[in-house]
Parts: sequence; C-alpha cells; structure tokens
Amino acid sequence: MAEKIELKVSHRFTASAERVYDAWFDPDKVQVWLQTAGRSMGLAGDIRQVEIEPSVGGAILFSDTRDGVETKHWGTYLELDRPHRIVFTWILDEAEESDPGRVSLTPGDGATRHRSPAKVPDDGRRDASQRY
Repeated sequence: MAEKIELKVSHRFTASAERVYDAWFDPDKVQVWLQTAGRSMGLAGDIRQVEIEPSVGGAILFSDTRDGVETKHWGTYLELDRPHRIVFTWILDEAEESDPGRVSLTPGDGATRHRSPAKVPDDGRRDASQRY
C-alpha cells in the first residue's frame, strides 16, 4: 500500500452549524454538493449513489462515474455530535485501511467552518483536485 499523506479540506459557510450539519445527512443536498465538487475538478459530476444511515455505526456510500467506471467511496459513522462534530471512516479502495475522516463544524459570527483532515494514499500528486 502507498504511504499516506494528510489531505485537509476547509470551507466557511454562511449558515448555522445546525443547518450545515443537517445537510450532511440529506441525500438530495449531498448529491448536489458532490455534483458541484466533481464538476469543479473537471469530472462529469455523474453521481450514481448517495446512501446515508445517519447514526453511529451507520453506513455512508457515495459513487460517481469517472471515465465510464463507477467509483465508490464508503465508510461508517463513528461519532455524531449535532451540530459540532461528525467522525467517519472514508474508504476509496478495498485494500486501504480505514483511517477516519473528520468533519468539525464550529458555529460563530453567523458562519460555520467545516474542516476535514483525512489520510489518503500518496500517489505522487500533491494537488488533491487531481483525484478527490
């Protein structure tokens, strides 16, 4: 397995922590978010599946089509503390270890900050937009 590097994603939303937290568990909102993110990275944004079981131990599954092949991303929710924290495993390949991705939602000043540090395989490309 390739060595892992830390990927950090951060975004500041002009919405309450409750609204941002709840959006993580709304399949329709997640699908729009994934389509938009995919298109911003030059992908088709063809989202095939969004399955969310919003409970500790619940499953998460997203898939999209890349170059005609379905790419799956899946994991398990480890911790849910509305509206402050969502912790889940994030797996891209069956051969990978399931290091947890972490989402931190912090309310303040009419905005919510979202941070997702995660360990991902190092394939030599430093620009995360080339692969995630």
